[in-house]
Amino acid sequence: MATLTDTPTELDAFRAETRSWLEAHCPAEMRTPMTREEDACWGGRKAQFSSPAQRQWLATMAERGWTVPTWPRDYGGGGLSGEQAKILAQEMRSLRCRPPLQSFGIWMLGPALLKFGSEAQKLEHLPKIARGEIRWCQGYSEPNAGSDLASLATRAEDRGDHFIVNGQKIWTSYADQADWIFCLVRTDAAKKHTGISFVLFDMASPGVSTKPIQLISGKSPFCETFFDDVRVDKRNLVGQQGGGWDVAKHLLAHEREMIGSIGDREAAKPLGQQAAAALGLDASGRLDDPMLRAQIAEFECDEAAFRLAMERAGDLGRARQGHPAMSSMLKYYGAELNKRRWELMMAVGGADALEWDSERSHQGDRARSWLRTKANSIEGGTSEVQLNIIAKRILELPGS
Repeated sequence: MATLTDTPTELDAFRAETRSWLEAHCPAEMRTPMTREEDACWGGRKAQFSSPAQRQWLATMAERGWTVPTWPRDYGGGGLSGEQAKILAQEMRSLRCRPPLQSFGIWMLGPALLKFGSEAQKLEHLPKIARGEIRWCQGYSEPNAGSDLASLATRAEDRGDHFIVNGQKIWTSYADQADWIFCLVRTDAAKKHTGISFVLFDMASPGVSTKPIQLISGKSPFCETFFDDVRVDKRNLVGQQGGGWDVAKHLLAHEREMIGSIGDREAAKPLGQQAAAALGLDASGRLDDPMLRAQIAEFECDEAAFRLAMERAGDLGRARQGHPAMSSMLKYYGAELNKRRWELMMAVGGADALEWDSERSHQGDRARSWLRTKANSIEGGTSEVQLNIIAKRILELPGS
């Protein structure tokens, strides 16, 4: 393993070592594009692996700490520097390696615990996240507290060594499949922002129930989540009581970056290749539809530019030079780019893409995925909210 000095020579050696290791350990099946939901590994107590190769890839990467390469080794990470992690990502992309694990624990809760969690909380939760043993969901939005998240009403009554939580959350992604939840609760009704606390608890706790929400896509990744006299030990309070808003803001920045990353879907088969396979090529070897060809070319240029923007944002973040509102830029553009991608995929598929229930269409996977993208510009903060943040905090435009 290369050291953390990050000299050019050592980084070159690390790159060669990393590529060699990936070639030797990444199963061939895990180097093919992800084309269905089951191709993504979310881990957790209820995990059902799509193949032995998927299980093996997660175990191999977790053992090396490369599911969370920059986390400290004590917490299940790889202990890599920012430059080394960047090289790892580049080599995985070059070899078409699938991500070994997708996880709200990695994308959102982990960074929050690293900053605000106690040592006991880090040691208890982070290694399990890194190994994919626990799947997390996010308890933020409520029926009457969406964009105005600080108006949340789910309450936690202080009972000395524990809280009793009552209330409801909505749009809780994969709550019916999650093992634990990180949740915002109100511990002081008299205060708005400073009356909110951030707690963790097991979804199997008595009093927790979920109800899937039917979407226009016919699928239900979102749920209503209900809490009825749920006991939460004080040891699961992250940060100070009443300090949950600071934790929430830090986590939201990571959530928006995570949602923005859907604009870069390099693990999937390139759109141009999908179009060529569906529509064929002309005598010059080009896509046999000049209008669609131009639209796809424009999209793929924008997609490449966005990928570079994501990489630059990562570099700035590791150098502690990133703008706090950068996550809003990435979230906005990534969401809009993903919506464009699926509009084009529907155009490529023509009438066949409209199939809703058939074996040939994998139960209407394309049409359902296209409809699902309509939520990209709502979840994690609407596009309108992100544009307001960009205007105010980056462009410094005057307010009304």
